[in-house]
Amino acid sequence: MKKAYMGVRLKRLREERGITQAALARALDISPSYLNQMEHNQRPLTVPVLIKLNAAFGLDIQMFSSGEEARIITDLRAALADQGAGASLAEVREIAANMPGVARTIVAMQTRLRDMSERMDILSGHLSGDTPTGNTPTAFEAVRDYFYEHRNYIPELDRAAEEIGNGLPHGRMTEGLIDRLAGRHGLRLALVAEVESLRRFDESARILHLAAHLNVGQRAFQMATQLAFLEQSDTLNRLVDEAKMASTEARDLLRIGLANYFAGALILPYRAFLVAAEELHYDIELLGRRFGVGFETICHRLSTLQRPEARGVPFFFIRVDHAGNISKRQSATDFHFSRFGGSCPLWNIYEAFSNPGETLTQVAQMPDGRSYLWVARTVEHGAGGYGSPRKRFAVALGCDLAHADRLIYARGLDLRNHDLATPIGAGCKVCERPACPQRAFPMVGRPLATDPAQSRFAPYSGD
Repeated sequence: MKKAYMGVRLKRLREERGITQAALARALDISPSYLNQMEHNQRPLTVPVLIKLNAAFGLDIQMFSSGEEARIITDLRAALADQGAGASLAEVREIAANMPGVARTIVAMQTRLRDMSERMDILSGHLSGDTPTGNTPTAFEAVRDYFYEHRNYIPELDRAAEEIGNGLPHGRMTEGLIDRLAGRHGLRLALVAEVESLRRFDESARILHLAAHLNVGQRAFQMATQLAFLEQSDTLNRLVDEAKMASTEARDLLRIGLANYFAGALILPYRAFLVAAEELHYDIELLGRRFGVGFETICHRLSTLQRPEARGVPFFFIRVDHAGNISKRQSATDFHFSRFGGSCPLWNIYEAFSNPGETLTQVAQMPDGRSYLWVARTVEHGAGGYGSPRKRFAVALGCDLAHADRLIYARGLDLRNHDLATPIGAGCKVCERPACPQRAFPMVGRPLATDPAQSRFAPYSGD
């Protein structure tokens, strides 16, 4: 742990708990003068004190982690850039380190402003006769942020799913789920060739309709999702209530997202899956073969293995389409996902579209000097058959280079060679690399006229 000066967070803790400096010092078994020095950033917050804080108050230690600070810095810089406000990295760091609550408020304000703009666009389209259908981006973003803020780990659902998953016959998960749905809930399964959705539950007839084109692993996932609604309804409702979503639409989407989380945790029980992942050095395709599920499902589950007493590699998971739209974004740690604007075209997740079905690896370095190992591949969704529409995405799984030696994908790579890393960024609006050949537009706050590397963005600048 690097030296962490977090005086404001200690003061905030005392304010929230309504305790004096002397009382907190007694709880931590340190002198009041030592605590006073920490609160005034004259001494760093040490690991022993952090452990005592956790023991005395049951705090989430992420509140005091440098990784959490890195997340806030990224979000704050992106929010300011989206407003066209240039702020130096030093200024942003100062706010994130000493006033994280203020930083989160700024990010939340920008999120609300963006949501209002999107709603205005929707209203404008409605008045013009171009009425949008389906869920709004606002609801999707709110649910995505929920999982991001919870570091993609929901302990109540994960443990409940593991208990059920461990009780089903190994190697026969689908049959076990069919038996459980029939025995406990009186449901029978029906495969339907033409359905509007992958899963439809006829409650009155007690029939669960599944699309016939789903493979065995996909059927198990859909059955496990239905099981979540049947057996975990109270937990789902409580978690949704606690989330305090702004709209009914977001609440409904979150409930579906939590049910899907439960399904993934059921068909890939935590400890059994973690043991297999370590044994196979996180080989995604071998794990898929062992558990009978696809590449994307394995990637998604790997990004959730953050049980405090049994952690896997802290992964980040992302899914994009060919146009760069991010439809899934989960992180167990602090990778710099951009909330506002696009991402970096030098990232290997976009190269995957040029090499469909091929697993690509990349060592990528962010502007702050931190490096990551990324694994990317395309996946397809659709009913199949000649001429039928299919969806193609690229999914990527990444981790900090400090964990890369645990992955089979690092074999043959000289991880100490800094020249191996591809310089990438969180998005052009906040990226500080002025000489990047793939820059789409200049960094917000940087004077365009005095920056020769950005001159190509002038109107009519040619090729």
